[in-house]
This record gives sequence, structure tokens and C-alpha cells, in this order.
Amino acid sequence: MAEREPMPVILCWHMHQPEYRDLRNGHYQFPWTYLHALKDYVDMAAHLEAEPAARAVVNFAPVLLEQIADYAEQLGAHLASGAPVSDPLLAALAEPALPVGVEERAHLVKQCLRVNRQRVIDRFAAFGRLAAIADWVVANPDALRYVDNQFLADLLVWYHLGWIAETERRRDARVQRLQDKAHGFSVHDRRELLDVLRGMLASVLPRYRALAEAGRVELAMSPHAHPILPLLLDLRAGQQTEPEAPQPEVDEYPGGAERARWHLRHGREAFRRHLGVEAHGCWPSEGALSVPALAAIADEGFQWVASGGSVLANSRGTDEPQHGAHGPCRHRVYRVADIGVDCFFRDDGLSDLIGFTYSGWHADDAVANFVHHLENIAAGCASPGECAISIVLDGENAWEYYPENGFHFLEALYRRLARHEQLRLDTFSGFRARCGARAQLPGLKAGSWVYGTLSTWIGSPDKNRGWEMLVDAKRAYDEAVAAGRLAPELRERATQQLAVCEGSDWFWWFGDYNPGQSVSDFERLYRLHLGNLYRLLGVEPPGYLSDVFTRGGGDPALGGVMRSAAAPGGAA
Repeated sequence: MAEREPMPVILCWHMHQPEYRDLRNGHYQFPWTYLHALKDYVDMAAHLEAEPAARAVVNFAPVLLEQIADYAEQLGAHLASGAPVSDPLLAALAEPALPVGVEERAHLVKQCLRVNRQRVIDRFAAFGRLAAIADWVVANPDALRYVDNQFLADLLVWYHLGWIAETERRRDARVQRLQDKAHGFSVHDRRELLDVLRGMLASVLPRYRALAEAGRVELAMSPHAHPILPLLLDLRAGQQTEPEAPQPEVDEYPGGAERARWHLRHGREAFRRHLGVEAHGCWPSEGALSVPALAAIADEGFQWVASGGSVLANSRGTDEPQHGAHGPCRHRVYRVADIGVDCFFRDDGLSDLIGFTYSGWHADDAVANFVHHLENIAAGCASPGECAISIVLDGENAWEYYPENGFHFLEALYRRLARHEQLRLDTFSGFRARCGARAQLPGLKAGSWVYGTLSTWIGSPDKNRGWEMLVDAKRAYDEAVAAGRLAPELRERATQQLAVCEGSDWFWWFGDYNPGQSVSDFERLYRLHLGNLYRLLGVEPPGYLSDVFTRGGGDPALGGVMRSAAAPGGAA
């Protein structure tokens, strides 16, 4: 009996944050880009560096790359010459003088509590004591008049220590010294920590570039500012899976095809500029695909795309189990009609196990369970050389819920898979080069990796209102361009600002099922971005931009930053 070929396993980690800068002045409204860079992007690179036989795909949204590079440049300039830092939280750590206003101090204290309490804050006794005081201060804000600067300094230092990558925490003696000191941090301590952060931020993009050049990682991209391509191209695309869902009171997104091309082309330019390599593959924002979106991606020269397994199931019109002993193996590479781009569809169940389940398990048990699932799929696959198990998920938000930022899980996962005899870590491009057969799909139902639908971004009153506001702004942009009112430099700035408004994240958070603080943050930032666009166009912003139009009050899993592929109420 001939020896079976190992089953390819492709791990794809998607990294993205929206544009948090106010593009009028470059000031960051929220710190999530640099905090995730310090914790998650650094750790993922380090785990891949530590296991030479590991292979993975890492996908970046280009708007995220631009912000990472900006942060690294700003911190370098600050430490070299005292240049200002445009992120308020980072500036509070960097500047010797701490805020004095009660409102400003209260905001700072609240921000330093926005991290996982169990896995991050309570892990460190000193941080836990500070957080207990901070909780009382938040409940009694007048007490801030009597809270001294040492409390604020210690809270700031511990908050940033909590966001340090676990691999760096174990390696850097400066981080260990600060943790051991525990309290009473001086201006010198804060500056030393700032230098640690600068080095980490400056290392992120070069490390991934080096891994790519060594053939150990494939780097891929999403459209520039992370828009939902199917909705830019057809605002009614969501009705393919939810025909009864309410729709915006506009029929289309004007010029959507041109905007989709802009995000793909401009994204490739930014990707090449920051990472120094060409992107051959595209994880479309949120894995959202449709036939027109797939054709646009193919027209821009991408060789592969990936999406959710539920999109494949909807398109095939079958209720077959995702990986069972009956019927053909689903883990193939597909072509849709005559569109010349390879389509991979992730294993939703296995991807969601990493995203939502294994954080509560012992790392060895989680990896053993995961590998067992992979082995079962491989054993039931008649032609493993033509199939690949695709695991695609958010590469940044899950790890906050794991002990020690997922250190033990990721270390064991890469080690186990890199040495497995029946499984082989691969990349999408690597697999494509060896696979000769493609399965055919006659069509593709528009959907995403969330529920297999587009309902996370359209089809409810608040989300629909967001689209109506965006269409108003796009019409104002089109009128200004057609009238020739914008000089070339101003038109470029307006086009960049429009792209930011087209991002998916704003619509993700609109809706009362999301946490109130997150909805408030993103709703306000969306209105700020739209207002900035009108100002660039020389048009008075509409009065409705002064009104809050969506509020949250829900308590979704993992704070709403990730969602399972399964429909609400269903199993992953």
C-alpha cells in the first residue's frame, strides 16, 4: 500500500485595526493599534521565529501597516529629540508631567482598566492592587482631586507592562526589572519602558518581512481600509442570504466598483511599501465575498482569496457536515465559474475552537484536541494532496483571553504540527504550487466568515443608517470632484478620508447588542471621519453628524471584538 501524502494545514492569522487617527491633525483617538502591536504582532512573529519548521500566512490590512510605521517613527523621534507623541495614552507615559485636570485624569484611569481583568490585570499582584483603587476612583471621580501623581504613573506603567508580548516579557531584563520593582516608578523608569516599546514597535514590520524572505511566512493583505467589498459593489448583496432583511433607503453605493478597485490597488502599494514584498493573496475584509468582489480581486492580479466555510456551504446549497466521512472532502481549492483566482474556505469549526473555546483549556489538552480533529479530517480525505485544511482567524483579539497571551498554546501548536508525520504546515501559495486539481463552484452567494451572511454590516436600522450617511458623503465627494473644486493635493486627502469612512469596523459596532462603551467609541469616530470628509470638500457637514445615532448595551462573547461563524443561537 502506497504511503499517504501528509495533509496540508494552513494557519492564517488576520491582523487589522481601523484608522484611529484624526487625519486633520494625526492625533490618535484610541490606542488599540500600538497596544496590539506590542502584544500580539510581536508575539506571533516570535513564535514563528522560534520554530524553524513552522509555516503560516499572516494577513495585514494596509491601513494597519501605516499606523504601525507611524507609531514607530513617532516614538523614535520623541526619544531622539523630544518630538511630541500624538497618542494621548502613550504621551501620558512619555511626558514627565502628568495630566492635572480631573476629567483628563479620570479618562486616563478608565483607559488603564480596558484590558482583560482575569488574564492580564489579576496576573500581577501590583497591577491588581492598582486596579482595585482605580475601580473605586472611577465610582467616586471627585476623589481624583486627592489622588497623587505616583498612582497615575504606576497605573500607566503597569498598563503598558500588561500589554507587553509574552515572548518579550521573558526575554527583556528591563521589563523584568520593572515588574520586580512593582511600584514607585520614576520618570527614568517610564522613559526606559518607552524605549522598550519603541524597539518593539520598530521591529514588527522588519520581522515579518524577514520571515517572508526566508520562506517561512506568506504575507497577504486585505483591501486598504478594510471595506466590505460586496457591499461597495452591490448594496443589496446581503439579500442573497437574507432576502427579508431591511435595507438602507438608498439603492446603491455610488461609484462602488471604482472604490473597490482603489482599495485593492492602493492597498497593494502600501503593502509593498511597508513590507517590501508583493501580496499574491487576499483575505477580503471579514472574508466577505461575492461574484463581483471575486472578479475585482482577480482583475487586480491576486492569485488566491480565502473566505469562511459557511460561504462555501451557502454557495453549494448543502447541509453536509464540514468535515465528515460522508461525501467529498470540503477542504479543496475552488474556482468559481471562469474567474481565474483560487478560492480557499476556512474550516469554521476548527477556527472557532481557537478563537472561542481553547482559551479556557490547558494548552496541552487544547493542542491535542485540535490535532486530533486534524488527524480525523486527514484520515477521511481520499486525496490529501488536493486538499488543505484552512484555519483562518483574528490574529490579535483571542490571545488576551488565554493565559500568558496564548504563549503555551501557540508554542505547543507550532511545535506539534511542525513535527507531525501525517500533517504538514503550509501556506496558500505553497499549496497552490503543488496542487493540480481545482474543484468548481457554479456561483458564489455573497457572505462573510460571520454567519455566512453580511448581516454584521447591513440589514438592521442602525447599520442601514450608517450606510445612508456614507452615501450622502460619497455623493458630496463625487460632486466636488466633478466640479473640479479640489486641487490635486486636497483631492488626494479627501480620497484617503473617504476610504477611511468606507471601512467595515464602524458598521460592525453599530447595534444595541454590542457593549455600550465600544459602540460609543466607534460611532463617535465614524461621525468624526465623515465630518472631516465634508470639511475637506469645502461643504458644511450635515446637522445629523452632531447626533448620536446608535447606542449599545449588550454583553457579547469576548466583548464583541470577534464573532463565531455559527449563526446566532447555533453551535460553532
